[in-house]
Amino acid sequence: MRYGRTWLPALVASLGLLLASTATQAGELRGTGDLGVVIEREAGSLVIVEHSNRTTLARVEDLGDFSHASVKFSRDARYAFVFGRDGGLSRIDLLTGTLENRVVQAGNSVGGAISQDGSLVAVSNYEPGGVHVFRADDLGEVARIPAEFGDDGELSRVVGLVDAPGQKFVFSLFEAGEIWVADFSDGDEPDIRRFEDVGKQPYDALITPDGRYYIAGLFGEDGLVLLDLWDLDAGPQRIMDGYGRGEEPLPVFKMPHLEGWAAADGKLFLPAVGRHELLVVDPDGWQEVARIPTHGQPIFAVARPDGRQVWVNFAYPDNDVVQVVDVADLEVAHEIEPGPGVLHMEFTPRGEQVWLSVRDEDRVEVYDPDSMERITSLEAITPSGIFMTWRAHRTGL
Repeated sequence: MRYGRTWLPALVASLGLLLASTATQAGELRGTGDLGVVIEREAGSLVIVEHSNRTTLARVEDLGDFSHASVKFSRDARYAFVFGRDGGLSRIDLLTGTLENRVVQAGNSVGGAISQDGSLVAVSNYEPGGVHVFRADDLGEVARIPAEFGDDGELSRVVGLVDAPGQKFVFSLFEAGEIWVADFSDGDEPDIRRFEDVGKQPYDALITPDGRYYIAGLFGEDGLVLLDLWDLDAGPQRIMDGYGRGEEPLPVFKMPHLEGWAAADGKLFLPAVGRHELLVVDPDGWQEVARIPTHGQPIFAVARPDGRQVWVNFAYPDNDVVQVVDVADLEVAHEIEPGPGVLHMEFTPRGEQVWLSVRDEDRVEVYDPDSMERITSLEAITPSGIFMTWRAHRTGL
């Protein structure tokens, strides 16, 4: 059942007692390879989980506004850096289950990234528009990069922030229609390279696993823009231009997340803006090779680690359904209904489990992706994002 808002104090208290009894203590030896965190959207908290036995270990509270939140991990996978909507940046120790440090660095924030060497944490901001960079070990400020554009120095909202090889951060400016590359390889004063007029309203972006290609989706027009980080002098390249030409777009209830893209079988699977379909792209030439009709407007398309499946969730009002695409056949092979408000999906490192957040029923569901059967269910308060520590060792994640 869906609790009303009066459930919060009682449920937090009861779960807090449970988690306190199982929380990882400072003196207990264990690794971090099977750990993860689940964002509790309305409570402004997160729970630390482990996927070997599928249990919760601890809850960390008082982390601010989690109406939009994302997580990155330190290179040793011990610390989670949490980026909240209110501009809060929190450093969480996963082994002790404690908040080590928190700074409110902006008024409205949408995500962040960890540098290649793990020493820097960058945060992308809506208000004020720009990127703030901090030391990962103590959250001391390193640099501020205002996203100024135009003759009057207007500030743009920043989206699509990712880490890139060579101690770089790459990000897009929504209002400005620009992509910037900030190079920190020579120290704390970054070298900024700007690419203007890349397209109308870039809204999110991804970087390919090898760190070579940065691809931003465009909200203001059908198409994507690609930047080859091996050859910045070549400048931005438009791909998939006008993919919806001749079609009437649907209302967009929630932006697709290109960071939730999927790479499988040598192809990219991307959610289309305002359409009930996945776009399938061949990166050899960056051409569309197929479209897969879906149940609703895709938000995340997540590949199973072996590449055989792509799991897709959807925007409201279709967010009670998850579809599974068979990559070999390029068609939907399975459909499940975990419950209302499926906001995120995350595979374990080798793909034998997939975890789904079911926000409107306050639980996380764990499924077997071979049998499509539910393995177990964990309580969580309005869960949204699920992030596991294997991400610590992947570019762009």
